[in-house]
Amino acid sequence: MNPAIPQMLELQRLDQTTAALRAELEGMPKRLREADAKLNGERVAVVSAKEVLTQALAQRKKLELDVQQWKDRAKKYREQSSSVKTNEAYKALQHEIASAEGEAAKAEDHVLEQMMAIEEAERRVKRLEAELKESEQSIAAEKKQIEEQFAEKKKGWEAATAERRGVAKKIAEAPLELYERIAKKHPGTALAQVRDGQCKACGLRALPHTVQLLESDTDEEIFRCESCGRILYSLEPIAHAAPKESATGAANS
Repeated sequence: MNPAIPQMLELQRLDQTTAALRAELEGMPKRLREADAKLNGERVAVVSAKEVLTQALAQRKKLELDVQQWKDRAKKYREQSSSVKTNEAYKALQHEIASAEGEAAKAEDHVLEQMMAIEEAERRVKRLEAELKESEQSIAAEKKQIEEQFAEKKKGWEAATAERRGVAKKIAEAPLELYERIAKKHPGTALAQVRDGQCKACGLRALPHTVQLLESDTDEEIFRCESCGRILYSLEPIAHAAPKESATGAANS
């Protein structure tokens, strides 16, 4: 087995770690935006509810004005009825009075309906304001937690990246270049284990001679899968290989 294999396995492990941490770091700004969007949505809902309440109050004033206008009209007709000289004119005024009073009654009913609508609008505003206040507190706590997680993950990513540089320095130039080239095509899976005679990445069966050499303590050739091109390795006999040993130490282990 090539002495660079244990270090490349460690490099692959660190690549998987840094990729996972990077994905989490990249996802956190989205989580912050989603939290802000939720809060903004609730704020818009409160503004909208207040606008509905304002319109309802304005409509009530209009209806109250209508009531007063119809009552004033009925009053005017009553005052005129005392001065009419003919029965026909008197009947006509009585009709107008009844009509005006009827319209005033209808308008008063609308005022009552509008007052009920106002009460409902006021309840909705209070409910949405209470929900907004609760959301502001919970989202502030959530954002703080996300920011703390971001700092922690970033620290972990920086540590893993630094460790990766250290491991890469222990690998000879040619194997390292090969690993990096394959890792670009297969991120996090540049190496594939051979188990039961198969490449566990793509399933292609390896030649028995290749499997024998992979498990050999003396052969230092690097083998690649003929199907997927990944670097092949066997956990026999390197199941407990120390990744931070030098190339010479790995070869002698």
